[in-house]
Formats: sequence, structure tokens, C-alpha cells
Amino acid sequence: MKFTQPLESRKLSSLLENAVSREAKLWKGYVPKKPTNQDTDISPEKRDEAVRWLRDVHSQLKLYPETLCLAIGILDRFLSAIKARPKYLRCIAISCFFLAVKTSEEDERIPSLRELASSSKCGCSPSEILRMERIVLDKLNWDLHSTTALDFLYIFHAMVLSCKSGRLNVALSGLNPSQHVALLTQQLFHCLTHNALLQVRGSLLSLGLITLELEKLCPDWLALTVDLLHKLQIDSSQLIGCRELVARCLSTHTASLPPNTVYICHPLANAPGPRDWGVLPAWHVSPAPTAPADPNTTHNRSSKSSAKRKVEHMEVDEYFDGIKRLYNEESPQEGALMCTGQTVGGGKQNAGSSPCPPLQPARET
Repeated sequence: MKFTQPLESRKLSSLLENAVSREAKLWKGYVPKKPTNQDTDISPEKRDEAVRWLRDVHSQLKLYPETLCLAIGILDRFLSAIKARPKYLRCIAISCFFLAVKTSEEDERIPSLRELASSSKCGCSPSEILRMERIVLDKLNWDLHSTTALDFLYIFHAMVLSCKSGRLNVALSGLNPSQHVALLTQQLFHCLTHNALLQVRGSLLSLGLITLELEKLCPDWLALTVDLLHKLQIDSSQLIGCRELVARCLSTHTASLPPNTVYICHPLANAPGPRDWGVLPAWHVSPAPTAPADPNTTHNRSSKSSAKRKVEHMEVDEYFDGIKRLYNEESPQEGALMCTGQTVGGGKQNAGSSPCPPLQPARET
């Protein structure tokens, strides 16, 4: 069912209000401190390294983007509530990731714990991950359904499209809305790997990201930004500071769509090596038939051998002339000669000398 404009706008406003109230209830800024001891404290750089590793695991398993964003949120909430040693960081990170997978993914997409521990190379056994899971759940009061920055990004993007859909479709340069929000999602993931943005709420981070994109696409982006600020009830000075941090973070990142599948052909081990382009390749030449020595056939073999040498030294232009005859670009008589399998020397080509079926003349419809 397609909502009309007022109903769709009211529904998006309701979703935004619920997300803001949920964020205000659960969000707690994680402020990593410079470690006094490398063995007892987790540095901001170690946290960023763990998040980048989770992003690689997520990309390898091809899971939903909501799963990665929720896993990062669970990890930051846990690290803000407890002091952990760096040697346990990977175990904590993979446990948070597995909790997010079981929360966001479909049942058939959830990998087994043994498979996750093996493919991620976290260095933990399944039993250790289960024990760490229980610790994380106890510290977070078994409440994992927090509003993430990606949730706000989806809502803001839908709001902007509902207001300026026609103008944005022209400004997106051939991208549809789904592809555009996929690019913004990659930019958001890049921002989440930087500890400089840990003290920024997810709603403010998404708003700063989407307004930077609006500034490039819409001339009246400021009016849209003011409207979103009013709905989010955020001070403009906070947005200005967030936009500066996001712009600095994205200055070293280039987001792109996932590439299309590419099929790579690996050559066979006995494939012929590179040859001179001035002669016809050897695999194109039919091998000379072998027969018992007979004085009566000496002349025939010599003529076939001379024909073979003639084909081997055929120039490139003559080779392409054969292609032209194949596609009936020259006289029908020459095309018929090519299709009936006659060799250049005038003899019949051996039927078992080539794995390809004989060519048939083109039929005009």
C-alpha cells in the first residue's frame, strides 16, 4: 500500500519520535581515555582497530548493514560500562557481533558459533564466546534493541525524499534512492570506525552526514536542515560541530557501490603461449594427417605440407578477410567456400582435426 504524502509524513515523524526517545533512554557516551598501562587499558586506537575488524567479518559473511551497526553500538555500550583488558577485546567484539547477528538476521542467515569462530579467526573457542556473551548481556541488562545511527539515517533519508523526491532524483546522477542510501551507509560505517565521533549521538551523526550530502545536491538544503533540526530538537551549534568532525573524517574516504560480480577465466596449463601477431595461431591450423609411407602419396603429402606452411604464414589482413567471409561481408562464393570447410590449398579439411563443428552458411530471413 502506498501512503499519501500527509500520512507518510506523519508516519515518519512518529518513527523519528520513537527513535529519539529510545536513544535518550539507552545512549551513554563512550569516552575512551589514554591508557596508562598498555596491558590493562583499551586505547581508542585499539577500539577503532576492533571495529574495523568487525567490519571485515561482516563483509565476509555478507550480512545486513543493520547487524554491523548494532554490533558496534553494543560494543561501545559495553566498553563504556566496564573496564576490560586489551587481550579480551577480540573476544568481546565477536561476542557483541554474534549477539547482533542473532538479533537482526533471519534464522537461516545466522552462522553457527563454530563457523563464526573459525571464519573470523578471533582466537576464541565457542565456549569462551558464550561465556563472554553472558557477561555482555548482564552488563547491558539484556536490552540490545537500541536505536542506531543507521536507523536515523534511514528516517532522515526518507523524510528528505518525501519532500524533494523529484529534485533529488535529478541530482543523484542516475542513482536510485536505494543506491544513494547504500553510499551514505558506507560513509556512516567509516565514521563509526573513528573514536573522535564516539561522543556524538547517533541521531546527530546521521543528521550531520545527511546535511553534508544535501549541501552538495540541493540549493535549498539549509531550509531542509532547519526543518530536521526542529523535528530532532537539537541546537544548531551542535550540528555545526558534528558536520566539521564528519567532514574531516570523510576527507580520506571514498564510498562506492559494491562491485558487480566478475568472472575470471584462468587459462589451461597446456594453453599455447604468446605468439607473433603477424601469423595465424598454431591452434587454428589443423594437424596434418599421418599415414604409412607410400611412394604414390608422396606428392599429396608435399602439397598438403606446403598448404600448411602457407596457412601458418598467413598475414593478419588475410586472417580478418576470413572473418569477413564468415559473416557474409564479401561474395557468396567465397563465403560458401569458407563454410564448406575447404582449406587454402584447395583440399578438404580433415573432419576429425578440429573440435568445433563445421560452419554453416548464414541464412537471410
